[in-house]
Amino acid sequence: MSPTPSGRKAMISKPIVWMALLALTTPLLASDLEKEERWREQVEDSIMDGESVDLVVEGRNVFAIYTEAEEGSDKGLIVVHGTGIHPNWQQVVQPIRVEMAGYGWNTLALQMPILHNEAEYEEYVALYPEVPPRLRAAEAFLKEKGIQTIVIAAHSQGATMASYYLSRHASDAKGLIAIGMGATQKDSHVNSAESLKQITIPVLDLYGDDDLPGVLETAEARKAGAAHNTRYSQQVIEGANHFFDGVDDELINAVVDWAQQF
Repeated sequence: MSPTPSGRKAMISKPIVWMALLALTTPLLASDLEKEERWREQVEDSIMDGESVDLVVEGRNVFAIYTEAEEGSDKGLIVVHGTGIHPNWQQVVQPIRVEMAGYGWNTLALQMPILHNEAEYEEYVALYPEVPPRLRAAEAFLKEKGIQTIVIAAHSQGATMASYYLSRHASDAKGLIAIGMGATQKDSHVNSAESLKQITIPVLDLYGDDDLPGVLETAEARKAGAAHNTRYSQQVIEGANHFFDGVDDELINAVVDWAQQF
């Protein structure tokens, strides 16, 4: 016997209700997860220093690289890459990840949310809600290793993501090294100059004298945003562009010198 009209309506409505509930309970991930996996496949076998690890973030694994300090240490450095790349990027990220292990820091470089290659810079605003869970997972990983002092070192948009996180969420991080951080985002809630107004831990705002316009032209805005923070400082490295090409030693020296306070 065919269902009555009311029965047909009920049969149709059940899937609709189920789909609505599923949409409410399933997190919508904006990051390009397939690209994240491709990066992992390309990078993992080429790691010379450190080891590949998984961070569990909201029920799924996120790629990271953990490098132990050459001598026993309870200090940990979370290394955050810039737009669209990976935790072993040869410019800025890999030098800090590897070299800081020789200066008594256990380092953890993690994969941040990314978009497709053609994505515009402002499109990344949609990814910022995915940033705090990843950084919290990184902190938890280091704490499980017995690490007591945690600092975040972040480059480019990764630095903006880190400032967004630290300005809005409880964190175990004791300091932030923001490298090549601009403040050009039109959305004020992700603009680093606005985020700095809420950060009270020590911050090193480090950039090159040949950095991107968005970094150089917003230096005063960032300084003004951090005016309340007596432990905020800016440092300019001569001859450095946004990726510190050819001045890795100067970059590492600046990071090491500042990190000695911890």
